[in-house]
Amino acid sequence: FRAGGVMGYSLVALSMCVLYTLALIYRDYFSTFDETTGERSINYKHLFECLAGYGLGGSSIAMFGRVGGGIFTKAADVGADLSGKVIGVGDGKKLDEDSPYNPGVIADNVGDNVGDVAGMGSDLFGSFGEASCAAMLIGASSTAIAAEGWGALTFPLYISAGGILVCLGVSFVATAVWPVTKE
Repeated sequence: FRAGGVMGYSLVALSMCVLYTLALIYRDYFSTFDETTGERSINYKHLFECLAGYGLGGSSIAMFGRVGGGIFTKAADVGADLSGKVIGVGDGKKLDEDSPYNPGVIADNVGDNVGDVAGMGSDLFGSFGEASCAAMLIGASSTAIAAEGWGALTFPLYISAGGILVCLGVSFVATAVWPVTKE
């Protein structure tokens, strides 16, 4: 639980920081200054349409991470099953895939780890990137929300940041205050 929490929190937090930094860079790029009034106007719709590429890129990378982790996991799992259950150790004895006598157990465990960490992590990154970019793009398409300014348009990121803090608190309660002691 703790290892998965560290991976999940760091992945979403880094992804959110990169997304917000990219939005700030694009905000400066899509800004125009009026010298007479000294006001800055920003084309929010174009800004967030370009930022949608972050979500699409995250989705495509997540697809490759999921497929890569899944292929290695399946190959190692099949190898461990074949070496233990099909071939066995002699005298008709068959081995469990997690038996220490099974020569494929290390590859199986590494494959399971890669599938769970790389696969689930890439899904988490893809889902976060797509959902955040889509929410901000929909907000930029609305004239009422875009008229409220930068804070209203980046509100989905504030919600995600609040979600990370709430999850940190709940994780602390689940592991330190009221840990599970029996099944």
